[in-house]
This record gives sequence, C-alpha cells and structure tokens, in this order.
Amino acid sequence: MMLIEETPVPLAALPVEAFKAHLRLGSGFAEDSLQDAVLESFLRAAIAAIEARTGKILIERNFSWSLNRWRDPMGQALPVAPVNAILELALINRADEEDIIDPELYRLEVDLQRPKLCPQGSILPTIPSGGTARIRFTAGYGGAFDDLPADLGQAVMLLSAHYYEYRNDTGLGDGCMPFGVTALTERYRTVRMFGGAPS
Repeated sequence: MMLIEETPVPLAALPVEAFKAHLRLGSGFAEDSLQDAVLESFLRAAIAAIEARTGKILIERNFSWSLNRWRDPMGQALPVAPVNAILELALINRADEEDIIDPELYRLEVDLQRPKLCPQGSILPTIPSGGTARIRFTAGYGGAFDDLPADLGQAVMLLSAHYYEYRNDTGLGDGCMPFGVTALTERYRTVRMFGGAPS
C-alpha cells in the first residue's frame, strides 16, 4: 500500500500572520516578512506531524492510494479522514494497463474516523492478479486553516511554536511531542483493530 500526496498544502491556507501573533513577533517594521519562509516551514512541519499522528488530513488536498488487495471487498476503509470525494478508481494489471472504473459502480461512505470506498452492488471490482487498485480522492477539513476544528488548529500553533523555539536544538532527535499537542490531538487518533488486536 502506498499513499501519495498529489497536491501540497497551498501557501494561502497557512496562517503565517496568526502564527506571528502567536509568537508575539514584532510588527510594523520594514523586515516584517523576513521570517515568513521559516515560519511557513514550521507550520508545514507541524501540520505533517499532526496528520501523521492522527490520520486526519487538516488542509484539503488530493491524494492517491494504491493497494494490491481489498481488505474487505464489501467496503474498503480509506487510510485517512475526512474524505470528501472519490475522484477516480482505477484497476491496473501487471502490464501497467489501466481500467478506469465507472463511478456508478462505487460510492464514498463518509465517516470522520474511517471513511470507506463501498460498492453500489455487492462487492468492489476485482483487482487483477499481480495488479493494483489506485484510488484518487480529496481529503481534509477544508481549504482554509479556519476550517479546522479549534483544538487541531491550536495544536498546529503549539507544535509550530515548539519547532520555532527549539529550531537550533539538536538534542530533540527522539521525535518528542509537547504535552499540550498530545492532549489536543489524542481524541482524533484512530485505533485500528486487526485480528482482534490494536494496531
């Protein structure tokens, strides 16, 4: 299985000015925008870290997910949430020939935790032997930072500020997550059950 981010978080969606206010950086100076690129990089890093921790896509964008078998042909859970639309389902055989599946044959089951690709009939189309299925979809809470739930937005600010504060510290290599960020994101984490055991 492989998840590919097809479109990046757009610059316009990043709350650079709000982040400056959060950091209490001075304003009204000629060099106001001097650190914008650095602040943008910390915001992007924080968004990526929180998405990885929670499995939730914060800012809306397009993804492509490839897999070589359905976990359940009656409904395949998607790897992230929330998913807003299925853009395309393609079956690819071992010769790399693509068969684009008619959208009338499948549907999106919307769920904030585990959205699913479901068949309109009894089962999803069969993946060719030695081939893959590629699902292209749009996921995210919205196109703007203000579309995020307030607690996730605050978690992004806190983690970005943590990265900014410790930007020159090389002793934080264990992937530590500040307590405030952990507390704010904990309820969004998805516990997956495979074979009766948490995964």
